[in-house]
Amino acid sequence: MNRDLRHASKLVLPAGDWPGLLDFLCHRFPHVGRQQWQQRFARQLVLSAAGEPLDAQQSCVAGLELYYFREVAAEPVVPFAEHILFEDELLLVVDKPHYLTVAPVGRFVEQTLLRRLQQRYPRAQLSPLHRLDRLTAGVIMLCKQPGRRDAYQQLFRQQQVARCYEAIAAPLPQLEFPYEHHSRLQRHPELFFLTAEVSGTANAGTRIRVLQKGRAYWHYQLQPSSGRKHQLRVHMNSLGAPIVWDDFYPVVQPRSDGFDRPLQLLARSIAFVDPVNGQQRSFVSARQLALAQHLDQSVDCAGADLA
Repeated sequence: MNRDLRHASKLVLPAGDWPGLLDFLCHRFPHVGRQQWQQRFARQLVLSAAGEPLDAQQSCVAGLELYYFREVAAEPVVPFAEHILFEDELLLVVDKPHYLTVAPVGRFVEQTLLRRLQQRYPRAQLSPLHRLDRLTAGVIMLCKQPGRRDAYQQLFRQQQVARCYEAIAAPLPQLEFPYEHHSRLQRHPELFFLTAEVSGTANAGTRIRVLQKGRAYWHYQLQPSSGRKHQLRVHMNSLGAPIVWDDFYPVVQPRSDGFDRPLQLLARSIAFVDPVNGQQRSFVSARQLALAQHLDQSVDCAGADLA
């Protein structure tokens, strides 16, 4: 049975003392369950880097590349479409909607941007070049050729990519704009999926401008100089203006399967000099934040018709 490893999740085994692969996977993913992993091995859904089925009792070797196919029962359907902004032989630039995760994670496998694009471009070896949260809409770039991926990612590492976001949040009349917020961000000590602002040397910076002022909340432009996880959400929250409908900051909210309260954060544009051909690249989202036209209304009165 030949399976396309592009549709699989990759895992590199760390050093450790586990009797076999099954025991390691049960330890690594305790929420999945031993019986489910046994079924995946039996159905040849756990493979080596060469695409060969692995045995559940095979010894664990540090550095072994393992690929597994995730399965989700009753996966929610995301009723919003992505739009292609640009493509050539190297790049694919997409205008992503809210609620669509980029790659398979958690309860989403088929309803992801990467899986949708793999179906549309079956011959391309697509890989995202940067992070964009599931609840954030806007511009995201993918590379079509693995051999060129590092050249583009180097731009992000060297902060040579100009990224511009927009957000709706509470007013900050006490600040003088444009305002630059710098702080140290790291993984939350207790909740691994959150980012915390801590004391210490700053490793993240965001430049904030006001695009429009309303009575209830303001429309902001956010320009990050770094790319830390949840950076913009954490920075706005730390200033006392969490982004509207943020379900993590300041307080983690119960999970909702609805689509009527999209996080009011949009990756508006991205610009850089192409490292392969030297061309100036600039891509802009055509999407609009739902509340941008309702700045003087109460947030709670906005419903699904604004999503």
